[in-house]
Amino acid sequence: MTVTESPELAPPPDQLPPMDVAARLPRLRELLDGAGCDAVVVSELTNVRYLTGFTGSAALLLVTPDRTVFVTDGRYRDRSAEELGAVGVEADIRIIGAAPDAAVASAAVDGGFARLGLEADHVTWAQQRRWAGELFASGELVPTSGLVEALRLVKDDGEVARIRAACAVADAALDRVRHRLAERPTEADFAAELDATMRGLGAADVSFETIVASGPNGAKPHHTPSDRTIVEGDLVVIDFGALVDGYHSDMTRTVAVGDVGEERTRMLDVVLASQDAGVRAVAAGVEAAEVDRACRDVIDEAGWGDAFLHSTGHGVGLHIHEEPRVSVRSAATLDAGQVVTVEPGVYLTGLGGVRIEDTVLVAEGGCDRLTLAPKDPILA
Repeated sequence: MTVTESPELAPPPDQLPPMDVAARLPRLRELLDGAGCDAVVVSELTNVRYLTGFTGSAALLLVTPDRTVFVTDGRYRDRSAEELGAVGVEADIRIIGAAPDAAVASAAVDGGFARLGLEADHVTWAQQRRWAGELFASGELVPTSGLVEALRLVKDDGEVARIRAACAVADAALDRVRHRLAERPTEADFAAELDATMRGLGAADVSFETIVASGPNGAKPHHTPSDRTIVEGDLVVIDFGALVDGYHSDMTRTVAVGDVGEERTRMLDVVLASQDAGVRAVAAGVEAAEVDRACRDVIDEAGWGDAFLHSTGHGVGLHIHEEPRVSVRSAATLDAGQVVTVEPGVYLTGLGGVRIEDTVLVAEGGCDRLTLAPKDPILA
């Protein structure tokens, strides 16, 4: 299997190709019969954004076989019309002052639908009881799971371009601040500088709270940056990402500050070999669990299997963690157009940790590596 790399530079967000948002609602409609419902309520905001292009903080959708009812409040009267119109989504936009679920339920009842789907993964027990006892008591509520998420698995060209741009921002930011590790910053100060640099390079925000874990703190996979000073002889795990037009990147590099000794150098070599094996295993048609095994086998052979404390990776898109999961228990098979991470690690209490991670685009016969920052651990 081959591994190809992204171009060195990604275009700025205002020059990125459009996403095919208008094609998504018709694809969702095709799934209604199989889900056992006549119409579905979409309440999870990321799913609303995916289907309509709406970026506000309050909205509900009723998706029927032949129409879409979009409910929001007065704050988004103009914005909703502008954003939906910009991507070619046709919807009956209703501006209400309160109780958007009641407005959606009323539209469903008026439409004569007997079986109404609710996103079971995103509706609370209290909300389910309200729907069953008050809002849609005359019909049948059908729990749905993963309908929109299934559509989100494979990214279109516009989505890939945004993830690629987010990766390029992260690459450039690390290149600008990496030298600062030799100047004895605290973990927290280095994380803050990295975050500010990503924003200065065009990121709307960071993808998640940046992890900077130095010395013994590196043995904690999700360490929160502290006031510990980074010193000579440290391994420093840096896990971070940028957000561009709603889409995330995710990358980890581990840097050696000076001479880190024989055991830590071996950790670096083993994890680098493990991560390379995992990236080379990624391709359309490959089971996600096989990618996990490719990474894990290298670390097991080195005698550190018990020190690989997490799964190998996860999907990336509008959420920083989404399907497919890349783990030993995953039942997923990778498809071309999916974006996943490959991030093996070794964590030894008292000694430190090493994690190396790339975000990659699954392709036929291999993958495209979207995060391109050098993996050379030596601090120049």
